[in-house]
Amino acid sequence: MSFNLKPFFNFFFCLYFFTSIAQTATKVTLASDANGTQLLVNNQFMMINGVNWDYIPIGTNYSFNLWQQPDDFIKKALESEMSLLKDMGVNAIRVYTGIQPKWITYIYKTYGIYTMLNHSFGRYGVTLNDRYIQVTDYRNPNVRKQLLKEVSELANKFKDTEGLLLYLLGNENNYGLFWAGSETEDFPSDDKMKKAMGEKRGRPMYTLFNEAALLIKSIDKNHPIAICNGDLMFIDIIAEECKDVDIYGTNMYRGASFGNAFKEVKNKLNKPILFTEFGVDAFNALENKEDQKMQASFLISNWKEIYKNAYALGTSGNSIGGFTFQFSDGWWKVGQTTNLDIHDTDATWTNNGYDVDTKNDSPNMNEEWFGITAKGYANKAGLYESYPRASYYVLQQLHKAIDFKKNKTEQHIEEIFLNLNLEQALQKGLENKKRLEINQKHNKN
Repeated sequence: MSFNLKPFFNFFFCLYFFTSIAQTATKVTLASDANGTQLLVNNQFMMINGVNWDYIPIGTNYSFNLWQQPDDFIKKALESEMSLLKDMGVNAIRVYTGIQPKWITYIYKTYGIYTMLNHSFGRYGVTLNDRYIQVTDYRNPNVRKQLLKEVSELANKFKDTEGLLLYLLGNENNYGLFWAGSETEDFPSDDKMKKAMGEKRGRPMYTLFNEAALLIKSIDKNHPIAICNGDLMFIDIIAEECKDVDIYGTNMYRGASFGNAFKEVKNKLNKPILFTEFGVDAFNALENKEDQKMQASFLISNWKEIYKNAYALGTSGNSIGGFTFQFSDGWWKVGQTTNLDIHDTDATWTNNGYDVDTKNDSPNMNEEWFGITAKGYANKAGLYESYPRASYYVLQQLHKAIDFKKNKTEQHIEEIFLNLNLEQALQKGLENKKRLEINQKHNKN
């Protein structure tokens, strides 16, 4: 007697295959007590050592979408980038919508890195009835309906995704109330105009943020919701209108210190603070040349405050981490659509908090040089290499040395910062700069 074993093999193969790709939703919660607030991932304390990350080859701009490339291309790009991030001690990346759930899980399972999923929430316009509207008016009922529809679809799509850390809504949308587009400009200084704009267009926006947070929570109970606000602007309105938002995310560029940010958020919002963007460029506008030491020095100061305001360290206790801006240089930032293969050295706005390279309010923020890694030209396959600067190596020392699961004290964190080897990091960064110059000559020709 003979048996046809093929159906049995097919059955067990299918069982194995579907079991291996089954999703296990990452459960992320916030726990608060007298010592502050903790971010818990699957019931384990996590301090976010994050980076704003994208993959945009030289010669392209924001319209390049890594996630629309062939799987083999994506895996090779991720191998190059995520290996560097893992070696740096990064445990989370900030990524905009467009990524598919499978890649969030792939990044987590392969490299141990979580993803904060960012919906711009009308920051760069909104599409209604197939018509793009550049300036989002959050008072418009159709706009509100469309944005709520988008976040609902997002939550339904990603709610069971292993490796998803949290949802982030917006990208300093309060600044977008004053100007359109994504290119950074000097900010208006008239306080009366700011206040009026906050009431007229800001308050409707924040009420919609809160509606979106409630909607996401009704769909996904495993992931917190953060908003991304520019600095602390309109914090009083946020306190009134965003009570159901879990985390106060902020893009903050104040220089070496965040100042009163931790206490202000604690006192006015009673929410944890997450630095969704912060950092400085690696180009000295006064000396007109790359300055890796300047960039690294500011980032050291920023991360020191983020760590020392973490749970149970005796300060504000409401810091849950941050996302350094950014992993690699954005050669498209100045002009957006022109000179995409030129590393522009124009400083487009002034920030006196970074006083090393400004004089008499001269512009000093070089948008195309914010990377903690420099970017090489793409090879024939379209893939590029990132070359770590000094900032990468000092952050590597910090992220790997400080383990909050082991009850770190403020004194211990202070000692780690005192023992940082900035000169060694600078030496490595300058060696990589030489390698980059050789790469640029080779691939450009």
